[in-house]
Amino acid sequence: MDQRALAAFVVFADHLNFTRAAEQLHISQPALHVKINKLAQDLGRPLYRRAGRRLLLTADGEAVARFARAHDERLAQFLAEFTGVAPRRPVILAAGQGAYLYLLGDTIRAVLAEEPTRLRLINCDHRQMLAAVRTGQAHLGVGVLDVLPDDLTAVELATFPQVLFVPEHHPLAGRRSVALRDLEGVSMVVPPQHRPHRVLLEQALRAAGVGWAVAVEAEGWPLIAQFVALGVGLAVVNGCVPPPAGLVARPVTDLPPVTYHLVHQPAAPSDPRVAGLLERILARG
Repeated sequence: MDQRALAAFVVFADHLNFTRAAEQLHISQPALHVKINKLAQDLGRPLYRRAGRRLLLTADGEAVARFARAHDERLAQFLAEFTGVAPRRPVILAAGQGAYLYLLGDTIRAVLAEEPTRLRLINCDHRQMLAAVRTGQAHLGVGVLDVLPDDLTAVELATFPQVLFVPEHHPLAGRRSVALRDLEGVSMVVPPQHRPHRVLLEQALRAAGVGWAVAVEAEGWPLIAQFVALGVGLAVVNGCVPPPAGLVARPVTDLPPVTYHLVHQPAAPSDPRVAGLLERILARG
């Protein structure tokens, strides 16, 4: 395989956009197309596919990107040992807003205090997190998963109930817990359509025969909580989210708990740097 084509494919896998990848590589888009098409021909497998306007890596493309990044790491390690210069390769962690805000903060602070260059962070949703781990862009990932991946190792990190954020003067605030039927006719603050939390909540409310309305769509737990505090509507959130002043959290008894998983390639713990961060995250300290 052409080493320069492999390096170019890694950049393409990061962006999944020929324009941005070509700009980063300082080559033309046609030249990048030629490199990637030649690499696919040499391997005899398609490395990406189109899904509407989006480009997605195939499973073979993920494997090639993972191999190329591992090759680069091994080369950097060899050169560091050969020249006697200590390697400065960070461990890369991919996670979403909720994990960074409510689960990983203390661990990240402690690790960076010990060695500022030891850790690099990627902020993304759970699908992007899985793609980053599969392609080797990230060593570890944390997120709430719809289905556990069969090609990665997924370790349960923490489980929380789903709770209703409600103003402390609201009638439902006086209850120890609520059920979905208590949300009949309620205006709700919800994530945008097609977000996993929104999809699962809509499915549960529909199955329970509960009629409700969208008060506002909001991205991220802090903004959702702020809208509830402003009196815009009520919201169902993950139980790891602390209610801000003026709100109370009541468990929703007929919604399943939410579990965050720590995800990595099966061989990842063989790298002492990755194993160390893995242990720290699991210890949550």
